[in-house]
Amino acid sequence: MKYTILLIFMVSEIFASVIKAPIVSVNNEKEIATIEINYIDVGVSGFVVHHITPHHSAILKNATVIAYDKKSKIATVKMDKFNALKNNSLPYGKWKPAVGDMVELAFGYSRALLIAPDEEIYHRISKSVHIQWIHPDLFATVLSFAGHPTPLQSDFTEFANAASVGLLFIYLDQKVYTVDSKSFKILNMTDAPFVAKTKQKPFYTRVRKIDANWWGAGSSEMKEYAPHYYELLVKNNPKNQELYKIVKSHKNLADLVDEFEIGK
Repeated sequence: MKYTILLIFMVSEIFASVIKAPIVSVNNEKEIATIEINYIDVGVSGFVVHHITPHHSAILKNATVIAYDKKSKIATVKMDKFNALKNNSLPYGKWKPAVGDMVELAFGYSRALLIAPDEEIYHRISKSVHIQWIHPDLFATVLSFAGHPTPLQSDFTEFANAASVGLLFIYLDQKVYTVDSKSFKILNMTDAPFVAKTKQKPFYTRVRKIDANWWGAGSSEMKEYAPHYYELLVKNNPKNQELYKIVKSHKNLADLVDEFEIGK
């Protein structure tokens, strides 16, 4: 038990501050840039910042690490449209990312959302991690407004933007998956030998009922707690060997095995 808590605590400490590095090369047509950094996990997200003056700056693009070379210490970053902090009343600059612009990663990693199947597991994990937790009641309320009793990946992304939540923790079958809330890439997998007495759907929350739309994605009630979250993880981590072994060992997840890009 102490070993599990220690591992989770270490993860939260690693991602407690923003990581900054200047762009050393950029291809705006392919929306790819590179930075030099001692170490970074694939999947860590952030944004590209252009400094207009020493005291004024603008965010140009979202950024996600898609590759890292340990020998050269070069990380490759995929850029796309910055879609947070929207304000149609403000003007937009025409700057494009350039060498020297700053890539800021792990923004919001001091704030996290925990998805757990019951209250006991939620409290045992949340009390063991030194991080600012955003209560799942807030996310459940957002889902109710959207009419999604089954949360979509876009729901997590939009909530992350609105609440500045950088990390998502998901408890599944005695493991905690630490996930970047925007890229949905697995950053860490930690043993958590807790057994859920009950499995609340779609996750533990004090919100009694999440309203549903009449139709559309996410409008159906979740049938089981675990399979839906495994599906989201597999979709965004098709090359993760450890996740592949876990999914393959579950008979009720056989349909997801073919979604991996391993052995093909």
